[in-house]
Amino acid sequence: MSLELAAAITAFVISYLIVPIIIKYSLKKNIVDIPGRRKIHKKITPSMGGIAIFFGFLISALIWIEMSNWKDIKSIVLALFVIFIIGVRDDLISLRMLFKLGGQLFSAVLLILLLDIRLKSLYGLFGIYEIPLSISYFLTIFTIVIITNSFNLIDGLDGLAGTIGMIALLAFGLWFSLTGDSIFSILSFAMLGAIGAFLIFNWEPSKIFMGDTGALVIGMMLSILSIRFVDANYNLQTASPYKFSGTVSTALIFIIIPLIDTLRIIIIRLKKRQSPLKADKSHVHHAIMRLGMSHHQTTLILAGVQTIFFVIAITFRHIPDRFLLPGIVIFSIFLSVILDSLLLRRLSAKESLEEQPE
Repeated sequence: MSLELAAAITAFVISYLIVPIIIKYSLKKNIVDIPGRRKIHKKITPSMGGIAIFFGFLISALIWIEMSNWKDIKSIVLALFVIFIIGVRDDLISLRMLFKLGGQLFSAVLLILLLDIRLKSLYGLFGIYEIPLSISYFLTIFTIVIITNSFNLIDGLDGLAGTIGMIALLAFGLWFSLTGDSIFSILSFAMLGAIGAFLIFNWEPSKIFMGDTGALVIGMMLSILSIRFVDANYNLQTASPYKFSGTVSTALIFIIIPLIDTLRIIIIRLKKRQSPLKADKSHVHHAIMRLGMSHHQTTLILAGVQTIFFVIAITFRHIPDRFLLPGIVIFSIFLSVILDSLLLRRLSAKESLEEQPE
């Protein structure tokens, strides 16, 4: 664990030193996020904090992962670098979704072909184990794209994406460390440390945003860790105290908030007969803020929900996917129904006050 802590501290220091430079340069060059109709923030804010996160992570990983192991993860660095470049380009001049998706597909293919990071079966989900190679490639690419974009979508509030990302990275990092996978545990903690430094400047009131530069890189990293976790956990010896019987369900739990949010907004937009890609304020953090919560209160609420799911994963670690997955889905729907009920109640109360005679 000493190497993981060293990686986190190193990334933290590097990211902390870089962020003020980015803020100063961005304001000077007018590389900022301007408030608008769909934006929650009220002031002009630099939006390329992801640069500090990426370089803090990268330099720390270069320092603390042994050179003999770099041949095994160079494709991860390459894939993240491709996503990083796309994010920087999008933050400078908005890219069409097709180009962003193309970059994600290219990165996914790199990971599959160069490092064989992929979902190699269904791991007993729906009673299915072995799958054709073509299906393996398709599921892996689909998983990477969904997780990467779900994390990017939740980046709409001061401190939210960074906090959720850190919680997920901590979960993955601890598990990889406990199971002896030092490479992926160091990668997890290095990115965790870099995000931690960024959050100091991103907490309400935010001095800088991570932008697509940061959100896409973190999302891609989480997708890689998720796939690695699923395959490694499934292949752990049954007697291992760190093995989760619900392999797929546990991976979903580690990144549950972005996934719930993405699924929720897709359902809401389809019900309104709108494109799932249409940007609006139907995200879960928007809903919580409409209940009167501030940025940091909303972030802490969602972090608390994420923690509850972690407790569920640990408590029911001996429960297989065929039981745990439906339980997660039902609990997620339950939480969503509660949120919508609170919103309706608040709206009804507001309308009643407006109808009262003066």
